[in-house]
Amino acid sequence: MSPEAAHPPHVAAALHTVESHPVLVWRCDRPWLAVSSAVHGGGIGPRNWVLNATVKSGYDRDDPAAHVAEMGAELDLTGPGVGLLTAVDVRHETTTVDSGVRSTVTTGVGYPIWASDEAVAVAGQEPGTINAVCWSPVRLSEGALVNAVATVAEAKAQALVRAGVEGTGTCTDATVVLCPLDGDAEPYGGPRSRVGSALARTVHAGVTAGLRVDDPRHQSAA
Repeated sequence: MSPEAAHPPHVAAALHTVESHPVLVWRCDRPWLAVSSAVHGGGIGPRNWVLNATVKSGYDRDDPAAHVAEMGAELDLTGPGVGLLTAVDVRHETTTVDSGVRSTVTTGVGYPIWASDEAVAVAGQEPGTINAVCWSPVRLSEGALVNAVATVAEAKAQALVRAGVEGTGTCTDATVVLCPLDGDAEPYGGPRSRVGSALARTVHAGVTAGLRVDDPRHQSAA
């Protein structure tokens, strides 16, 4: 994991091993309000933990949400949480801090796509290869949280295009944005808002750095 100074307040972050694969875990000593597209704990609501787990290439479980729940139980995680999966080795994470906003990104683009291209939906795709776990230092309204997810997507796409990647992401990327449950709520999360501008910069920096990793996939045969 990145230096402790990069961890959000009231959150303990650590690297664990589950099923011989690395897992990044954030444990909150009080719930945070989250919005997420993750396979486990997606939607909007209070969350007590977040994990970003490496799984084997060719992942074929048809119950990924239940799989995350199993990992959470093995790690003694309690209460509602958010779980993201990726074939990328999460030890290649990049954490960036800007104006109190913290973003941890794991990046892999083995199968990039253009969002607007016509394509037939295919079941059993590789698990999310660009995962972003982002923390705001201040409360965001629910609308601002949704806006912040769009900001993450825009910053990710900008980083990919600037790096010459032929796509705006992969078909299974996942995002979680968390903020405190208390305090006056910021109404905006777009890229020119106070929190959103810092969020865009941290995600852009994280994806850019992650693209420099030659082979980000986990190499274990387990």
